[in-house]
Amino acid sequence: MSRSTVKTPRPYDSSGRQHAAEVRRLTVLDVAGRRFLRDGYAATTVASIAAEAGVSVEMVYKAFAGKPGLVRALWDAGLAGEAPVHAEARSDEVSSSESDPALIIGNWARLSTEVAPLVAPVLLLIRTASATDPEMQKLKDQLDLERLARMAHNADALAHGGHLRDGATRDQARDVLFTYTTPEIYELLVLRQGWSLDDFARFIRQGIAAALL
Repeated sequence: MSRSTVKTPRPYDSSGRQHAAEVRRLTVLDVAGRRFLRDGYAATTVASIAAEAGVSVEMVYKAFAGKPGLVRALWDAGLAGEAPVHAEARSDEVSSSESDPALIIGNWARLSTEVAPLVAPVLLLIRTASATDPEMQKLKDQLDLERLARMAHNADALAHGGHLRDGATRDQARDVLFTYTTPEIYELLVLRQGWSLDDFARFIRQGIAAALL
């Protein structure tokens, strides 16, 4: 065989396939979010999501392991916020670099107004479905524990910076942060009572500061 007929192997480039897979994944999530919020958790099937998204049922199960996994992925996407950098990473950046606790808390309040509109509808879905679906109750409990752990992390930032008022413990700070940032407060004040996001952020900022600083 002559050298001219020998083809040199080219390295395999998987970037195109990975991008296509990510596009399919995001499409499935978009469809799932709309169908869950429109039709409810129980009435929405994996097959209907796959059909509208133009993918196979197998692909949905492989990527998300079923409906609970889809809801979990929607929650995680909401927690990330709307900027390229995850909201938690942006929170940690300010908490670690800023010495003024009022500015740290103000940043948390601002991030809450970014994240709450994304996760509150998912929380309402989970809360309603958990009444009859054990898997969704398990997911609700898991998300509560994860959010409590995150608020403990934020409380540590205040405690280590010496920002807590006399008598306030780290665990109390965790519980205050957990309460003020719960999506239920967004539901009550913004969705039900019609508060603006600016008023919502002010409520969070002033409430946390009054309780802890």
